[in-house]
Amino acid sequence: MPGVILFNPRSANSKPRIPNSILQVAASIDGQFDYFFVDGNLEADPEKKILEYISQHDIFCLGCTVMPGPQLRQAIPISKKIREQFPNIHIIWGGYFPSNQPKPVLGSGYVDFIINGPGDIAFPQLLKKLQSGNQLFDDIPNLIYKKNGDVIFTKKDAIYEQDHLPAFPYQKLNTFYPIKKYLGKTFLGSKTIAYHSSFGCPFTCSFCAVVPIYNARWKGKSAEVIYGDIKYLKENFGGDAIEFHDNNFFVSEKRTVEFSNLIEKDEMIWWGEGRIDTIDKYKDASLQKIRDSGCKMIFLGAETGTDEILKQMDKGGTQTGEQIKRFADRMARFDIIPEMSFVLGMPGKSESAVNKQIDEDIRFIKEIKSINPNAEIIIYVYSPVPVEGSELYQQVQDTGFKFPERLEDWINDTWTNFDLRKNPLTPWLKPYMIDKIKNFETVLNGYYPTVSDLRMVNWKRKSLRMISSARYKLGVYQTPYEIKILQKLWKYRQPEIEGFYVE
Repeated sequence: MPGVILFNPRSANSKPRIPNSILQVAASIDGQFDYFFVDGNLEADPEKKILEYISQHDIFCLGCTVMPGPQLRQAIPISKKIREQFPNIHIIWGGYFPSNQPKPVLGSGYVDFIINGPGDIAFPQLLKKLQSGNQLFDDIPNLIYKKNGDVIFTKKDAIYEQDHLPAFPYQKLNTFYPIKKYLGKTFLGSKTIAYHSSFGCPFTCSFCAVVPIYNARWKGKSAEVIYGDIKYLKENFGGDAIEFHDNNFFVSEKRTVEFSNLIEKDEMIWWGEGRIDTIDKYKDASLQKIRDSGCKMIFLGAETGTDEILKQMDKGGTQTGEQIKRFADRMARFDIIPEMSFVLGMPGKSESAVNKQIDEDIRFIKEIKSINPNAEIIIYVYSPVPVEGSELYQQVQDTGFKFPERLEDWINDTWTNFDLRKNPLTPWLKPYMIDKIKNFETVLNGYYPTVSDLRMVNWKRKSLRMISSARYKLGVYQTPYEIKILQKLWKYRQPEIEGFYVE
């Protein structure tokens, strides 16, 4: 049987999570093709492992999932080397990065196809055509490829009914990498399961990488199927907590409550991502049930306290600064920690306007902390996403901002940081503004150390808070070296959407 390598490049410096993206495509070809998992998060030398499989098996395709940022550092050089040494092996990329940046990816000369969204149908259909030598790909959904020098986008399928898709081949993954290695110690538990229960998001935020791929569509697995999968992982591999890495877990109040009812008796702590204006519509009884079932924290895109900027971000037209404050207080009443992300440094009419907005966002964040001191704050610097037709993206282009045209340029330090929303390289943000944001973040994390860093014992938290107190209360954020020294000495890890793993 012809073989396929499914490669998950290293994504971060934290503990590895269950590689749901390559498990998804593996499920779609299970029984039709022989396949091999290579996980860069667990392999010291994933390139060596890939070459080993090629030498030992009849490999005709390398499938690689690529999110923006760190994964590119392995995906690019390894794909390039495979193309140089084995030009007959087809290279297929999936994930947010190639879908949002198809021109540099396909122009690289070593990526042949991009799966643009769910690959449950596209991936096996493409493999069958490649195996047979059929060069007609127009009828395959969710595909991007080059034809006669032009970039071709095939039709986008509706998101598939999640309950009808084949089950993930966990047991086969376990023969390559023991699944217990993926169940790491986190803020939530000692063996935390990473799980996706849905695809897409029904909203069109103008700064979100999901929007161009799913076009405001969402479908989720039923509560029963979710619970069945979690129960399987718990009973077979010992999972005791859950991170739901959906783009929006809480779209359906009914589904969330049904799952809460099912999982409550298992005493598993869990976390998920949602929207403030969606969850704020939940009944009090639903929020109480969610908390009783083990939900300890919810990640939420607050973004800014300024209503005008929220409209610029296209936050659905329903989220407001007053609602964010009210919601922070409401979460405190139910003992659910709201983990709120803010996006600072949006483009403005002038330099002074951008700087003023940063100051207003800082004041608003401090107001949220005064309302709910347990609220976790994650700060990002705005980095553009190529959402064609978006007024915000047009505004970005009008400033002269451009993405790299060569794929290799994405793996220099500058653009890797851009993808992590640390250094956006945007013309309207000046160095002093970046310094202001980063220094405020340092002081904020000194005065309110995150609960998710398990290494921060109480005496360290108290010490950081005491040293940061005057700066935070007086609004003096410049050059907080004394705080940075302690954070570095104690290896403090500020809260971030990438998860709660500890070294």
